[in-house]
Amino acid sequence: MSSAATGLTADLVVPRYGDAALSDVLPSVLAALGLPGERDVLALAPLEVACVLLVDGLGWDLLRAHRTEAPFLNGLADDADREGGTGRGRITAGFPTTTTTSLTSLGVGAPAGEHGMTGYQMIDPETGHVLNALQWDLQRGPHPHEWQPMATTLERAESAGVAVTTIAPAEFAGTGLTEAALRGGNYLGLAADDEYGPIVRTVLDGGGRGPALAYLYHGTLDRTGHTVGVASQQWRDELRRVDRLAAEIAAALPAGAALLVTADHGMVDIDRSQLVDVADQPALQVGVRALAGEGRCRYVHATRGADRDVLSIWRDELEDGFCVLSRAETIDAGLLGPVVTPAAAARIGDVVVLARGAGAVFDRRVDAARVRNLVGQHGSLTPAETYIPLLQYRADSWAGSRADPRVG
Repeated sequence: MSSAATGLTADLVVPRYGDAALSDVLPSVLAALGLPGERDVLALAPLEVACVLLVDGLGWDLLRAHRTEAPFLNGLADDADREGGTGRGRITAGFPTTTTTSLTSLGVGAPAGEHGMTGYQMIDPETGHVLNALQWDLQRGPHPHEWQPMATTLERAESAGVAVTTIAPAEFAGTGLTEAALRGGNYLGLAADDEYGPIVRTVLDGGGRGPALAYLYHGTLDRTGHTVGVASQQWRDELRRVDRLAAEIAAALPAGAALLVTADHGMVDIDRSQLVDVADQPALQVGVRALAGEGRCRYVHATRGADRDVLSIWRDELEDGFCVLSRAETIDAGLLGPVVTPAAAARIGDVVVLARGAGAVFDRRVDAARVRNLVGQHGSLTPAETYIPLLQYRADSWAGSRADPRVG
């Protein structure tokens, strides 16, 4: 490992793939449900019915800093600590810490080096176009099943006879990201947050149908953080609503079912004085053919033969507040996981720029103002962005737990 890649570990977190990472969650759940060939690296107790709730943007540090706003979820975290780490409590997201990559890592059960969904924006090596995974044009863009060809955990579970249901906002049904990351099973689209509890009970109360798995996605906390920041009263109010929602889902579970609560990344509020606009930095434009990724994890694609020069220039210009790695150093540091396919390698930059502090790298010539002006952001590997919860609640085990869903 190079000295630059080694320096990454000083203040940035290398994901714990195969030990305690988001990509380990659903394979562990499937193993606990009794599916052969799945690895339960999280040591979950055997399950018949499982509900996995992913709260977009709920970082571990943020959760633990807001005990008053989230008594139920923090009670589950306290339970994990008191039981000596049962259920891990705190795990890591993958690299980069962004929704596109994390949902795919969760859905496929593998890091980005294998599934190839390497960021919010990814360059298509065949066309040179930049694919925005949250605005996927299914008519003009690549087919999601070709861009991400690995079978998902939901498909594997369904093939093994598990009743699989995704419960998420109706607007995400059939999108490119959903098809790439979470295809498989039935999709129940919701119009409002208050539908989660009742529909979970209906879906999971199988009456002897056999093993069942429900995956739930909740995205309002993330949107609030992006808009007004995680230090805002609005964000704290939204966390209260998320906590109540999680408690309501727990209370709605049929006897013997388990709820696991996790997230795709944390979030930090940006310091506008630490923003770098490439449009104002002529040196940062030399030898660059395209930018992808996002502000806190920028992929810099160089013109042919210019990758070393671009690496050197970006390191010199961004020595404060950023970690600048080559593609090889990024892979050698294990950020993409132990296996990196040629397709995944090509979709990250020749140069990878990670924010260490509260800054970000944008280019107003290509990045929309609404993206540049986000207050809360993520993508890098700071502890606040990388550490996420994995909290467990069993419907028959509330007695004696401080995480009683009937309270608060």
